[in-house]
Amino acid sequence: MERVGPRFDEIEHELAQLSDLRDKPAGTIRINAMDFSLELILRPALKRFLPNYPDISVEVCCDYSFVDIAAHGFDAGVRLGEDVAEGMIATRIGPDTCMSVVGSPAYFTDRPIPQTPRDLVHHKCNNLRLPVNGGLYAWEFQKGQESMNVRVSGQITYNGVYQLVGAALDGFGLSYVPAELAAPHIAEGRLIHVLEDWSPSYPGFHLYYPSRRQASPAFALLVEELRYRVSGLMSDAHKAYQSLRTNRLLRYTL
Repeated sequence: MERVGPRFDEIEHELAQLSDLRDKPAGTIRINAMDFSLELILRPALKRFLPNYPDISVEVCCDYSFVDIAAHGFDAGVRLGEDVAEGMIATRIGPDTCMSVVGSPAYFTDRPIPQTPRDLVHHKCNNLRLPVNGGLYAWEFQKGQESMNVRVSGQITYNGVYQLVGAALDGFGLSYVPAELAAPHIAEGRLIHVLEDWSPSYPGFHLYYPSRRQASPAFALLVEELRYRVSGLMSDAHKAYQSLRTNRLLRYTL
């Protein structure tokens, strides 16, 4: 397998080169991404992109683990900027983001709102099970120069952020979720954002792929479509998040 494997890679590359000679870009692009980045960025982009290129197909595998995209036959992966492996070419496809601690108004009916991350030990919190090592994710906080990780406990544990938002909406306790995902519910009053001043910022989502990969015309076109532009189109979740972020900055300034 060690001797034959590279030969298959060469054959695949030559077949891709043949596709490149066609009048129209064609081929299948395989991407590994988390479900959240798929809904927030990839899905809106593909909705704009694919109708213009009927001979291009895109296969997306939703996965929270940090797989070796080359070894598993993916053309590219999508992860936060800080999670991109070394030696990869990375193209930013989304703005910087942060996490939000949220709970339903009903949950806070007879409970005080936490003022610091340490107060979370007195609250029911919904956990995220990490797929890599099976451990529970420690919530990360930062305020100025002070940072801390907090282990929380509660009745519900999920392995996906959409389910954690649902748990918070159902009143099961507090959830630690991407700000863009929580923003529409916060704007509509279905969730309350707490510990806002403790929310650290992270480099946004990046599309990454091996530096040795020779990009086909189809792949290059998709990369250009996904490339983040400040003045570009935003999803509804991004718009809600940016609106809340602007209001938050204005409130702190006043």
